[in-house]
Amino acid sequence: MNGQRLRMWYRIHKWTGLLSTPFMLLLFITGLPLVFQEEIDHALGYAPEVPPLEESGQRADVDTILADARQRRPEEVVQFLVRDEHAPDVWFVRTGESLTDPETASFLGYDARTGELLSDYPVGEGIMEILQHLHIDLFAGVKGSLFLGFTGLLFLVSLISGAVIYAPYLGRARCGEVRGPAPRLRWLDFHNGVGMITLVWVLVVGATGVIGTLSIPIFSHWQSSEIQAMTAGADEGSGEGSAEAAVAAAREAMPESAISFVAFPGTSFSSEGHYMAFMMGRTPLTSELLRPVMVDADTAEVTATPEMPWYVTTLLVSQPLHFGDYGGMPMKVLWAVLDLIAIAVLISGLYLWLKRGNGRASPRVGSGERA
Repeated sequence: MNGQRLRMWYRIHKWTGLLSTPFMLLLFITGLPLVFQEEIDHALGYAPEVPPLEESGQRADVDTILADARQRRPEEVVQFLVRDEHAPDVWFVRTGESLTDPETASFLGYDARTGELLSDYPVGEGIMEILQHLHIDLFAGVKGSLFLGFTGLLFLVSLISGAVIYAPYLGRARCGEVRGPAPRLRWLDFHNGVGMITLVWVLVVGATGVIGTLSIPIFSHWQSSEIQAMTAGADEGSGEGSAEAAVAAAREAMPESAISFVAFPGTSFSSEGHYMAFMMGRTPLTSELLRPVMVDADTAEVTATPEMPWYVTTLLVSQPLHFGDYGGMPMKVLWAVLDLIAIAVLISGLYLWLKRGNGRASPRVGSGERA
């Protein structure tokens, strides 16, 4: 690589890194506890504890559970009925201010066997809620999420450009080599060497994070194209049928799968006259690959079981990969360690910029110095 190209890549790396690093630091710092959100919720008492029952196979009527939720939250509307693969004996009822409101108003956990209320998640309260909003949308909704997606793209460009400008020196350096006692050189070699070691992981986490920021536009497009096409010409009906009957119909249509969540008629994940039950597989891999079952709300008849389009599947697969929560505690610990290393690399990059000295704006070609 000649000097002109090297300086071009250096400028790309410098400015994309400087613009994205403050936000990436925020995301990596807030993302660290979110990797362990399930464990933290249990420790704080936010996760429901299911009492043991002598009678096995007992199941509460879903409509009864929903009636209790509506009585407790009369000013809100039920949007989703949610299951957690790690808590199969719990139904979660999510409500909102309206059917299409993206913000959660309440998140109630019910014993799926007895119908008793187990938990009322403190929505909008607590440190985990603050960290989640900072990590997802900076408390700015869709605009904040898309802004973080843009900074994520800058971050990906800075990673790729950093690898390009460091590659020529990498071929000449010995593993673990540190050049001289100067603090800046030590920081530089740490930034370059550790950055290259963790490059693939950071690229994966960064790319899946960018995809995650597009979740609302992706599902909005899916609703306006795929769902409308499936319901075109059909009588939407009242949309006030039995959720219990819809759940039973979805299970009968796909007995080899389990329910992940059920979207109620009129929400952003369904049509005006249908329940949309999203079914998941029963293995660690297939549990992230959802397939919808469209159930007529009035008749409880299954009207369609479409394949998810590729862009929705990409989103669904990217989310657990982003937080490392598909491989149990060992995967979470690995993600946390790599997260801490990434934070150190980002801080070292800021240090190198602040200590760049005498206004030097580009590297010496062939020296191996990449600041």
